[in-house]
Parts: sequence; structure tokens; C-alpha cells
Amino acid sequence: MTVFLSFAFLAAILTHVGCSNQRRSPENSGRKYYRIQHGQCAYTFILPEHDGNCRESTTDQYSTNALQRDTPHVEPDFSSQKLQHLEHVMENYTQWLQKLENYIVENMRSEMAQIQQNAVQNHTATMLEIGTSLLSQTAEQTRKLTDVETQVLNQTSRLEIQLLENSLSTYKLEKQLLQQTNEILKIHEKNSLLEHKILEMEGKHKKELDTLKEEKENLQSLVTRQTYIIYELEKQLSRATTNNTILQRQQLELMDTVHNLFNLCTQEGVLLKGGKREEDKPFRDCADVYQAGFNKSGVYTIYINNMPEPKKVFCNMDVNGGGWTVIQHREDGSIDFQRGWRDYKMGFGNPSGEYWLGNEFIFAITNQRQSMLRVELMDWEGNWAYAQYDRFHVGNEKQNYRNHGS
Repeated sequence: MTVFLSFAFLAAILTHVGCSNQRRSPENSGRKYYRIQHGQCAYTFILPEHDGNCRESTTDQYSTNALQRDTPHVEPDFSSQKLQHLEHVMENYTQWLQKLENYIVENMRSEMAQIQQNAVQNHTATMLEIGTSLLSQTAEQTRKLTDVETQVLNQTSRLEIQLLENSLSTYKLEKQLLQQTNEILKIHEKNSLLEHKILEMEGKHKKELDTLKEEKENLQSLVTRQTYIIYELEKQLSRATTNNTILQRQQLELMDTVHNLFNLCTQEGVLLKGGKREEDKPFRDCADVYQAGFNKSGVYTIYINNMPEPKKVFCNMDVNGGGWTVIQHREDGSIDFQRGWRDYKMGFGNPSGEYWLGNEFIFAITNQRQSMLRVELMDWEGNWAYAQYDRFHVGNEKQNYRNHGS
């Protein structure tokens, strides 16, 4: 700190220099320096020199510095007196400066104490703020840690519960595994017994299979002989069927001839003895033919009610008592059955082979009296099946020839 003081005729500069000495500048050669050491600090006073004008009025000097009125009056007589006076003045200044120094020291001491107190208070306040902040942060961190600890405890509790559940389930699984192991051991024992029995049975079956193989070979040879015999019988049956077909044709021709003769006789008014007119008792279906005494299967001519012309049909006299009018016959695929409405209405094919009687004729036959239906099927391997309906009739064309059977 630097302090400047002004007096009436004396200028002094007070300098506060840390703890070091003040050197004298060469520019101030016309001035005197007075140095006072106080503790670690030194004060230097710079006093100007007069240029021989010592006789100037001291009254003016004193009047310009009101702080120095108590200084003694300087006599302008001799230089010794002047020196004494100056020394006396210097002593007064020194005393005054010592007082000033004491005052400054006292003030500085109180100010330094205040500054230190303020610094301590500021430092304390800062430390309190920092402490408060640290406490709040610590409280926040403590709260967070508490939350984390709570979560960890919850997770730990859940894990412990899960571990207990897993332990229980593991214990149950172990118990079940033990039970299953015991059951597996029992099953192994049973399997060993069964394997032993199976081995015994395999031995027996092997002997039986050998016996069966021998019998099979014998049966195969027998079947081969029987097959050859059946083949020969089929040939003979085929020849007989051919002969039968020829005979049926001849019979039909004879019946047509007889019918023509009856017609001629009717036209000429001639009636044979013991003969009956065919118009009196025509064959309505194969049942009438069978009842008339014809018991061989073949093609016959029938007169269906409400039909203008007679119809040749195949009558089966061998199945289930005979008298069956065949409405459809398929066996070798010689006739194409992929046809239209008109063909199925009027019929197609040959009655002695594959043919369809015709929906219109079936409608007329089944509606002139109660009829039965029998359906027979046979595959290429000779498997045979049938279905029979005791009541059967077919609707007309307006009803799309709907079948009714029960």
C-alpha cells in the first residue's frame, strides 16, 4: 500500500514496501531520504532541500499546512539554528509519523482482522454451501442407493423365491425320475421275460411256418390243377353259352313266326284248336314270361302297357327264382355308354349283349304294377356283390325319371 501526505512547506511520500529495502534513485539527488523500519515493513520519507531561501517567511509555510501548526517557529538567523530547527522539526515529524504509523498499524490491524474475519466468514459460508450441496448430493445419492438397495433386495427376494420354486420342482422331477427309473427297470424285466417267450414262440412259429410252407406248396400245386380244370370248364361253358344264345335266337325267331301266324289267323278269322290269342294274354314283363313256363334266360318280346310297340328284353331266369327283366347289362365294354338324353330315354345296345333298356320303358314297366329292383356287381377279380329293393319305380320324363326305391 502506498500513502501520499502533503504539508504546508514540506512534501513527504510514505511508501509501504513489503519486507525489502528501498534504494535511492539518482534522479532525487537534491532530496534527503529517511527510512523507518517497523517489523517486516519499512517506511521511507523523502524531504526536499531548500536552495538558500531560508529566510522565507515561515508564516506562509505554516499557514499552508494546518496539520503542522504545533511545530516550533524557525528563526531565520543562522544555519546552525536552522539545522537545530530542522532536527527539531524532524523529531516532531518522526514522532508524528510514529503516531501515524501506530494509527495506521492499529487501523490496519482492525481492518486486517475484519478482512480475516470476513474471509473466514466467506470461507465458512462457502464451506457451508459446499457442505450443504455435498449433504444434499449425499442425501440424493443415499436415496438412490436406498432405492437400488430396495430393488436389489426385491430382486434377491424374487430370485430366492424362484430358487425355492426351482428347488421344489427339481425335487419333484427327481422323485418322478426315480419313479420312472423304477418303472423302467420293471419294464426291462418284463421285456426280458417277453423276449424269452418271444424267442420260444419264434421257434414254434418257425416250425409251423415250415409246415405251412409245405402245405402251401401242396395247395399251390392243387390250385394249379384246379385252375386248369376251371379253364377247361370255362371253355366248355363258353361253348354252351354260345349254343344257348343260338338256341335263344332260334326260339325268338320261332316266337316271331308264331306271332305272325297268330296275326294271320286273326286277320283271316281262323282260330287254332286249343290255341289262345296272344292279345288275350300278352307278356307285360319277364315275370309273365317266367309264369308262362319259360325258365331259360334269354331275349324275349314283351308288350308294355301304354307303349305302341313291343320291346325285346333280356330275361334272367336263373337269379333269385327267375323272372327278372334286365334293364342294364355291361360286361366287356363293347358298347359306349357315354351318351345323351335321347339315347338314355329310348334305350340303346343289343339285349343279348351290352345294352340299356331305356328310361321311358323302365318308367312304363315299373308303373304298370309293383316291381322289385336287384343290382348285381362283379369286378375283374371275380368279387361279387348285390343290393335288392322290394319296392321300386321310376318317375316320368317331367320328373327327370327320378328313381324311388325302398
